[in-house]
Amino acid sequence: MLSANAYAQYNRNKILTASPAELTLMLYEGCIKFINIAIMGVDEKDIAKANTNIKKAERIILELQSTLNDKYEVSKDFNAVYSYVKRRLLEANLSKDKEILEECAGHMRTMRDTWKEVMKTAHQEERIVRQA
Repeated sequence: MLSANAYAQYNRNKILTASPAELTLMLYEGCIKFINIAIMGVDEKDIAKANTNIKKAERIILELQSTLNDKYEVSKDFNAVYSYVKRRLLEANLSKDKEILEECAGHMRTMRDTWKEVMKTAHQEERIVRQA
């Protein structure tokens, strides 16, 4: 079993060596994780746990928004989804509503899965170009 320091170092190296696309995927994964922890907080009636993790998810969405490139039309669509999820997270935090959190997690899973497909397609196209 890895010690805490070794695990932290592994995670740090993973982030430092990741491509921009992989970093974006990590952000999606983190956001989903924090929303799921917030859902557990609501279930456990642990308001602080729910609040803390909703705030973490909100910060990740802000980071995702800040990485959007306006020269691509699709960035407007991504921004609309991020803005909606951010607004719903705020509502969920005020009401500690599990259903809203589950909705947000669903949207972020869809975004993550879409991103994975984009990465897969880009990787396949890159391989084709190298073979040509």
